Amino acid sequence: MKKILSVLLACSMLAGILSGCSSESKETKAETKAETTAETTAASAGETTGKTESDEKYTVAIVVKIMGIAWYDRMQVGIDQFVEDTGMDVYITGADTADPAEQVAVIEDLIAQGVDAMVVIPNSTEAVETVLQKARDKGIVVVTHEATDVKNADYDLEAFNNAEYGQHLMELLAEMMDGEGEYTTFLGALTATSHNEWIDAEVALQEEKYPDMSVVSSKNETTEDSEVAYQKTQEILRTYPNVKGFLGSAMADVPGVARAIEEQGLEDSTYVVGTCLVSTAEQYLESGAIDKITFWDPADAGYALAELCVKVLNGEEISDGVSLTPDGYQNLTVNGNIINGSAWIDVDKDNMGDYDF
Repeated sequence: MKKILSVLLACSMLAGILSGCSSESKETKAETKAETTAETTAASAGETTGKTESDEKYTVAIVVKIMGIAWYDRMQVGIDQFVEDTGMDVYITGADTADPAEQVAVIEDLIAQGVDAMVVIPNSTEAVETVLQKARDKGIVVVTHEATDVKNADYDLEAFNNAEYGQHLMELLAEMMDGEGEYTTFLGALTATSHNEWIDAEVALQEEKYPDMSVVSSKNETTEDSEVAYQKTQEILRTYPNVKGFLGSAMADVPGVARAIEEQGLEDSTYVVGTCLVSTAEQYLESGAIDKITFWDPADAGYALAELCVKVLNGEEISDGVSLTPDGYQNLTVNGNIINGSAWIDVDKDNMGDYDF
């Protein structure tokens, strides 16, 4: 009898132990499941409140005015740096001419590819409005550059206020001309928003502040081609032999003007100012056929444009005071969908050696 009782007691104790083990296992599993659920929820919440650069890699296309010119070769340097810094898929594309219709075709192709975002630097803002709206309807983020009149873009990022830049160019020329004499202006395309804004500001300031100066044959269209600028300068010199001031907007303008100036030996009696890069203007700065160039670094602009696209894709707030990485793009001014930096640079013969592009 004692043996039977001992066996029953042992079985009872073993059952209790097994029961306790089973209970502990269930509690452990429940705790583990709760922790896993909490982690999953937190991760999901993070996805909806904004992604970091490492969370997702976006594809961003930069559509330039025309491929194969030094300005956008320099912009490629900034894009390459952004890709290296972030791992994003960002690239430059565009047409081989400045024809707005060809640029529209490039944008249509990008829509079909389903890029996450695109930057467009329009030859004609009006020409691209419809296709930009189409891109946005497809969920593509659209950022523009040199297009302050754009309607169908999330944002337009400018290196500076265009009116202020135009006024600055006029001040440079007026000082050289001692505030008197005839001058003329050039632009890449009559449809180019930024070029028109610069020239309008130049002429308005001249009329207000320098009444002894006068503009002749304003807004000579060069189609972003220095040969066209050269030919038109020859025509202007024949028609207006007293003209002594030349203001260029497109990068091809002032080298074309300078070539005509040099051929006629007018380096000392004319003044040429405009937007260009040292790599293109260097020989004419050295000879005096170009007196001063101004520009914003296309590499910095390319980096800033790509960075802005990623911020918009990530759902970050874009408002006054927002900053981007490149110099001149900190503490930006935001007015509606127009964003302005303060990134222009003046270069002449004395400091051109400071810039290798």
